[in-house]
Amino acid sequence: MVTTVLAVAASAAPAPPPSLAARFSPVAGPAVGFRAHCWITAKMKLHKALGRHGWQVQRKLDIRGDETGGETANTSSVMSDNSIDDKGLLHLGLNNSEADRPVLEEDLVLFDNFNDQPESVPSLCIAVIGATGELARSKVFPALFALYYSGFLPQNVAIFGYSRKTLADEDLRSMIESNLTCRVDHHENCEDKLNEFLKRTYYVDAGHDNKDGMAKLNLRMTQIEGTCAANRIFYLAVPQEALLDVALPLSDIAQTKHGWNRIIIEKPFGFTSLSSQRVTQSLLSRFEEKQIYRIDHLLGKDLIKNLTVLRFSNLVFEPLWSRKYIRNVQVVFSEETSTETQGRYFGNYGIIRDIVHSHILQTIALFAMEPPVSLDGEDIRDEKVKVLRSIRKVDIDDVVLGQLKNTCGKVDQYTKSMTPTYLAAAMYIDNARWDGVPFLIKTGMGLMENRAEIRIQFHHVPGNIYRERFGHDIDLDTNELVLRDLPEEAILLKVNNKVPGLGLQLDASELNLLYRDRYDVEVPDSYEHLLLDVLDGDSHLFMRSDELAAAWSVLAPILHEIDQKRVAPELYEAGDKGPINAYYLAAKHGVRWDDGC
Repeated sequence: MVTTVLAVAASAAPAPPPSLAARFSPVAGPAVGFRAHCWITAKMKLHKALGRHGWQVQRKLDIRGDETGGETANTSSVMSDNSIDDKGLLHLGLNNSEADRPVLEEDLVLFDNFNDQPESVPSLCIAVIGATGELARSKVFPALFALYYSGFLPQNVAIFGYSRKTLADEDLRSMIESNLTCRVDHHENCEDKLNEFLKRTYYVDAGHDNKDGMAKLNLRMTQIEGTCAANRIFYLAVPQEALLDVALPLSDIAQTKHGWNRIIIEKPFGFTSLSSQRVTQSLLSRFEEKQIYRIDHLLGKDLIKNLTVLRFSNLVFEPLWSRKYIRNVQVVFSEETSTETQGRYFGNYGIIRDIVHSHILQTIALFAMEPPVSLDGEDIRDEKVKVLRSIRKVDIDDVVLGQLKNTCGKVDQYTKSMTPTYLAAAMYIDNARWDGVPFLIKTGMGLMENRAEIRIQFHHVPGNIYRERFGHDIDLDTNELVLRDLPEEAILLKVNNKVPGLGLQLDASELNLLYRDRYDVEVPDSYEHLLLDVLDGDSHLFMRSDELAAAWSVLAPILHEIDQKRVAPELYEAGDKGPINAYYLAAKHGVRWDDGC
């Protein structure tokens, strides 16, 4: 491998220019041959900047690995005495108070990649705060690698892990590599891409003080970015109680002044309406609304992204999207997984704060909103918040709570209290489009199957002359549209048709679009979708502060009444369909759940 850098000489021996962002020294050893404070990010910039100070490029240094695996540097460049200090360091940049660090081979590769970019292409730094946690290891880093492999991250990207554990860069890389897989055809090999990605990852030890930690993170980012425009994304994969401890010093110390800054915040967004409001106020005192991305990975599913596409790009559906034709809407999200894998977090927050507050209400808002002015994130969020503000106060009698029984003698955190692991509820939207249409929601853990779908049941055909052919069960002839993500992605339309043969026998059939049959591609993970949206500045699947407040206005009264009346959840067995009262609730509102859970 040959790494090329620039040697310079002075025509009139001026003092080293302090404004230039580079400092190199030919040295031997495990470092490729240079020490640096930060990088000049375009060769032309270096030429121009040196020229303004009376310096000129004389020749290049070629650094090659020798047969023993070491490095050698050969040059006959003649440099002015006053450009080199007593350690042989060539000064081209930052002040001498900053400590040198050896530059590894991957740093020079990264530097070359930065240099190869046009000057108009900004660099990108992504910092994962809480890098050693389960979320970062299992979801965030794999999603970043998938985006990098697919070419969605810029060539001049650098990724930083940040936490309080004492690790080296190589420790972080080993941790990341152990959780990465190549989501490509089995004939392909992504080892080269994987190695490239790992060389772009760095670790910063936060220590015990986030102010000092953020200063170190900012310095490390600046060293990579150099003098060109730079954008930064901060993924705060930290517990809610630590959010402000990280976000506030980040805002003061680690934001770039040469590009945009965006922060990603994980759910839950507060424990109560009041605590959520306090966090929001603190964040908005340091960040602009457009910088904040509140992420719920469930909203990155293709099911959610298909909502607006199906409705607004197909003439056949939009005219039917109202109380005039739709009898009820069912939003179902169930998981086989028990709460054991979520430990203390779920025991504290429960199904309402974890799933309903963000995922379920956001799904309803996207489904029920008026057509937005455009696909711009702010236009879509304007319409979503109108829906949330129009949801009628939910009667506690229209809520069914459930709790998963203990298994194998284990006592999970949630069973020590009355924390619900299941909820079914009926909601109504008081506006002209949806007046009187029940929106039934059902979500739970430890159920019989993984299911995520939106089921739209249409009204019966008025005066249907074929009704007698379906017997006494008039629901058999009801048209349905199903948007499904789990157990497999599909769009299903239930219609009535004649069975082939003699006589007139009717049947309800499904016109189906199964994604696995139609598209021979592997579906990206939801984190990939959402991280790409953040990179693109697309905010429509992320809750704005007013949306957050509107969602709390729907759920806070329910949570308060549950606490005040000590409403006990109905116990259900693992692998079951959930509490029986959910079926009575549906019948009360003229709805029949599908046979699934």
